[in-house]
Amino acid sequence: MPVRASIFLFCLVWITMAQLLAQEEKEKTTALKDLLSRIDLDELMKKDEPPLNFPETLDEFEYAFNEHGQLRHIHTGEPFVFNYKEDLHRWNQKRYEALGEVDATEDEPKSFIYMSEDALTNPEKIMVLIQGSGVVRAGQWARRLIINEDLNSGTQIPFINRAKEEGYGVIVLNPNENSLEVEKVPDPAKKPSPDASDEPAEKRERKEERENKKKKDFYEKYRNPQKEREMEHIPIRENSSPEEHTLYVWDHFISKSLAKNVFIVAHSYGGLSFVNLMIQREAEVKNHVRAVAMTDSVHNVWHQEANKSIRDWLREHCCNWVSSPEPLDTLVDPMLNDCPRVSAGTEKHELTSWKSFHSIFKFFSDAHKDHEDESSSSPVTTRSSHRIKNEDL
Repeated sequence: MPVRASIFLFCLVWITMAQLLAQEEKEKTTALKDLLSRIDLDELMKKDEPPLNFPETLDEFEYAFNEHGQLRHIHTGEPFVFNYKEDLHRWNQKRYEALGEVDATEDEPKSFIYMSEDALTNPEKIMVLIQGSGVVRAGQWARRLIINEDLNSGTQIPFINRAKEEGYGVIVLNPNENSLEVEKVPDPAKKPSPDASDEPAEKRERKEERENKKKKDFYEKYRNPQKEREMEHIPIRENSSPEEHTLYVWDHFISKSLAKNVFIVAHSYGGLSFVNLMIQREAEVKNHVRAVAMTDSVHNVWHQEANKSIRDWLREHCCNWVSSPEPLDTLVDPMLNDCPRVSAGTEKHELTSWKSFHSIFKFFSDAHKDHEDESSSSPVTTRSSHRIKNEDL
């Protein structure tokens, strides 16, 4: 019995001590958490990091883009290094952000766009014009129409003028200017070797005579007295393709506009560029864009892997005027279940934008009115009415 009582007493003391130790440990943990909550970790990190003074140009960062459009260090040729300073993640992040904000250098290839004076300040609405791919430049739909028909059918001038008359700000994209063409500098390593001078004079003269005859025959054949030059293309940073250009203009201009309503006209490859933009910036596009008028667009929601919510949005807010023998605005069987397709009233691809001109502005006007109604009525009613409007087309 005394032994059992001793064991029981020992267990009781042990349990009591364990409880006291647990309580003490809990109090220490609480005190530690309280101490850590009072420490401003950002301020603590700032004490050990260098000043946040960063260069303002790529040259000062000692980086440049090579002939392939890749950012490389001008001395080592290495890609950008994020962890420039070990164990200073915040400073490295700020340096990374500063590099992203630098503007193009004086000798770096640049592109351009056209904007109306109120494009970024118009509080109500802006219209964005995106042409197709190929040789056409900003403000053009088709060179063939400009040369063989007239400016109205081949350029975006009628769209710009009417948009301004109806109170739109206007932004004209330039998606096909993706690189700077410059004369290729001859590679010194490919120059004739000095050993060539050791050839017999007679042999060298015959060789030069044959080369001169080839050049003369070539120039005579093509009536080109100028020496041919070998050219190379230097990609424009963040604008080396129509898709990149569209995304860049959205990020730096369209999304920063004060306009509550954005309307987009996209011809041919421009439709593909818009769908790519939506895949990259889905939430932003849905918040700003009220309607998209495509003209014979070559986009493909399946190949571009657009998700279901994007396909649903396109069905509600997009219309594609396609080349067709049917009368203007006649509903055409859809190839894919995304954007409603109607006839542009012409079978010529390049004419689809001009032939659907009036229908596009009516489509935008109706979409704008629908959105205003949606702001003052139930969303369910507005969505169904908008769907009926597309079906009517």
